[in-house]
Order: sequence, then structure tokens, then C-alpha cells
Amino acid sequence: MDQRISIVTLGTNDMARAVAFWEAMGWPRRAKAFDAIAMFQVGGLAFAIYPFAKLAGDCGMEDRGPGFGGFTIAHNVRSEAEVDALIDRAVANGATLQVKPHKAFWGGYSGYFCDPDGHPWEVAYNPFVPMAPDGSLILPD
Repeated sequence: MDQRISIVTLGTNDMARAVAFWEAMGWPRRAKAFDAIAMFQVGGLAFAIYPFAKLAGDCGMEDRGPGFGGFTIAHNVRSEAEVDALIDRAVANGATLQVKPHKAFWGGYSGYFCDPDGHPWEVAYNPFVPMAPDGSLILPD
């Protein structure tokens, strides 16, 4: 298996609200011909929004709705100030502050917001993992 993730899809209870939130965060919707799913280009992968019930049915699972599902999504930035600014922007556009930005136990700086559908997003500055000019992480060996 190639080391690649092609699409990350999150469930939503309200497509219009979810699309409006991500567009307000600066992510323009792409592939608009697919009206049942909202897709956004995020670097080399696609980020998608799809109704909870349809997403659960598609993978043969029970729809448990929003809440902690055993994973988080992280968005790394280049400074502590960027963490603060991005979390403030998310909250101003309808996200819920989950964990206020703070000095993290691992030596960086991070905080969490939950998007309007309750998915937890970490915004982090990690001084130990450099970022390439395109924003991708350069993991040490």
C-alpha cells in the first residue's frame, strides 16, 4: 500500500452549514458537480463533507452522530500566534472552543476546537517538527 491518504470525509447533519463554515475558514469548495458531497482541495488530498447517515451506511456501520470518534484532525502552523488566530477564527465562524490554546506537555503549543458538527480539530505549533514551504510536515527519522 502506498503511503498516502486521498480523502478524509467527515459526517454532517447540515450540509449548508458545514460548507459555509469551511468556506468562511478560507477553503473554497471544489468539484461542485458532486452535489451530494462537498469537497475541498487540501494540499495533496481532498477533504469532504457528507451526511452522517449516508456516510455510516456507505461503510456498513451504525450512525452514532457527532462526538468523539476515536480520532482528531490536526492542523499545524508556524507559530503560537497562528494557533491563537486560527482558533479565534474558527470560533468566530461557528466552531466551539474545546481546549484553549496552551503550552502543551510535549513542548509545543496547541488548542482544540470542534467544528459545527462536533469533530475535534487540533491547531498546533510544534517546534520539533519542521514544516515545508507548502505546509507539509517533515517528520524526523
